Amino acid sequence: MEQNRRIIVTPALPYANGPVHIGHIFEHLICDFFARFQKMRGHESLLICGDDTHGTPIMLKASAKGISPQELIKQVYSDHLSDFQSMGVSYDNYSSTDTQSNQELCEYFYNTLKKQGFTAIKAVEQYYCLHDKMFLPDRYITGTCPKCLSEDQHGDNCEKCGASYQPGEMPQVKCSLCKNAPEKRSSEHLFIKLEGFRDFLENWLKTGTTPQIKNKMAEWLSGDLKDWDISRDEPYFGFAIPDMPGKYFYVWLDAPMGYIASTKEWCAKNGRDLKEFWGKNENTEIYHVVGKDIAYFHCLFWPAVLSASQFKTPTKVIVHGYLNQGGEKMSKSRGIGFGPKDYVKHFDPTYLRYYLACKYNGGVDDVDFTAEDFVARVNSDLIGKITNIASRGATMLAKHFENRLGTLDAEGHAHLNYGVSLGDEIATHFDNFEFAKGMLLIRNIADLANKYFDDYTPWKLVKTDPDKAHIVLTTIVNAFRIIAIYLKPIIPTYTEKVESLLNEPKPYTWNDSKTPIENKNLNTYSHLLGRIEAKELDAMITTNIESKKIALEPKKQNKNDKPETKSATITIDDFTKIDLRVGKIIEAADVPGADKLLQLKIDIGTEVRQVFSGIKSSYQPADVLGKLVVLVANLAPRKMKFGNSEGMILASGEGTEIKLASVSDGAKVGDKIS
Repeated sequence: MEQNRRIIVTPALPYANGPVHIGHIFEHLICDFFARFQKMRGHESLLICGDDTHGTPIMLKASAKGISPQELIKQVYSDHLSDFQSMGVSYDNYSSTDTQSNQELCEYFYNTLKKQGFTAIKAVEQYYCLHDKMFLPDRYITGTCPKCLSEDQHGDNCEKCGASYQPGEMPQVKCSLCKNAPEKRSSEHLFIKLEGFRDFLENWLKTGTTPQIKNKMAEWLSGDLKDWDISRDEPYFGFAIPDMPGKYFYVWLDAPMGYIASTKEWCAKNGRDLKEFWGKNENTEIYHVVGKDIAYFHCLFWPAVLSASQFKTPTKVIVHGYLNQGGEKMSKSRGIGFGPKDYVKHFDPTYLRYYLACKYNGGVDDVDFTAEDFVARVNSDLIGKITNIASRGATMLAKHFENRLGTLDAEGHAHLNYGVSLGDEIATHFDNFEFAKGMLLIRNIADLANKYFDDYTPWKLVKTDPDKAHIVLTTIVNAFRIIAIYLKPIIPTYTEKVESLLNEPKPYTWNDSKTPIENKNLNTYSHLLGRIEAKELDAMITTNIESKKIALEPKKQNKNDKPETKSATITIDDFTKIDLRVGKIIEAADVPGADKLLQLKIDIGTEVRQVFSGIKSSYQPADVLGKLVVLVANLAPRKMKFGNSEGMILASGEGTEIKLASVSDGAKVGDKIS
């Protein structure tokens, strides 16, 4: 039996200068899935968060509204918390960085670092806007990335290539407020000397983050580590540095302190000691889940500061990619994306929670939200495969057996053992934040259950052998129950309905999947979840960048439109959006009525895709079975009369000379091709 664990999981603190969008929700849902799963396993698991409230942007926005920064962050706090809760995110404590507790922590960390000789004061040149009469924070400077030369990037980080840098390294800078070119002025600033933490960081990085991010951080460690500027000049909304008049702690120093301060609030409410969770030697696991644009801060600065101050360092920093809409990062500042308020007006949060769990696999690759994929996955999998099991099984029990389960036979137990046997493997994936892999196994259980149901045709069997039909229906309801238990961390309100339907005396724990239910009355079946309409989603998804929106169908040609005279070109940025994956053909069949198509089932590691491919003139089903192929994995699904085609395999040639793209020796299913 697994030993009880003590776990803290945190998303990055959302910035309090405006509403959140689904890109933020994505990260908080990852944490919510993980925390709920750990609680189901019997572990003490805390989901900790709060608003990031300091900095020049907060001050300027409050001024523009004619209110104080404190009033602004109070308004935004309520809005953020309401939005997260509307999507089913269940925090154990949600706080704010603008608290006395957080200020005390900042001063403690500063004094501790100073006593150990890790601080320094240096004169620096900063950009000063003559028009706005202020030193510009990094995010209020835009310019060209010094690494990849992408234009219109922030002053500290490039959203295109992920590089971090100082504003002074950027060519062609301008103030993002007034668009004028700022000038440079000298000012004394407080720094943390990171080079002194080199040995610690090299050791921590061995286990403290994912291999891909570890390799990225190794690039920074390959040269001298730059000192980290942790102060800002007035005017500034934040905590004043005690012994430096006119200077304030940079928001990136006090923001991560919010993880500890929020935990401290929870401890005070629950009679616990903060040292149990953040003490240097305490047996607690701490997981930070953050976007790749802030990996540098969480994997270098934050562990170094914690180590010097005798606090526990993160067990692991999980770094995810962006949630994109139509290939563009969802961004509050750039106006791309839709918000939870828009979403919940149209849809149950269950749909989005399910969809994003199917898309996230613990890595740093971007996830692209497309309307067609969302509709197809929800309607095909969650409704067509999973909910359909309960709908058919429970309604037949009510109709023919007075809503009462019977007894399982040996075959029924054997069928259920498949789902039970996957419990530990699914748990391992969830424990490693590999939700997509776990969701694939859950769908496999559903596929087998549907096959079992269809093979026995209980709607016919009930007329010829009602005793066997009762056994089949008892088996199928138990198979659905196993699925619902495994899905509880992902779609909790859905599983609560299942608990009620099956007349369960207590909320499910993970191990409840191992104990079937027999010979008991069920409650009357009521609608669990319905299909979603594409037109509703199309109406909901909006963006204010060049009036872009995700289209569910290609734009129809107007008969008066003139044809293009030449092929459109793409840029290297367009090309890099293509996600090529190694897949294995696990099923292949002819398509009735289609002379050129084969129907393929392709395993890409995280899921199995259905693809209709026009290669039949050169390949028969037996020729391609078991072959490794290259799949365009982020191509929007195409609705055909035979079904949805969920990608495209690469091939060349025509007629009877079509050749599948070759895959190099040693390639594995799911490998990304770059």
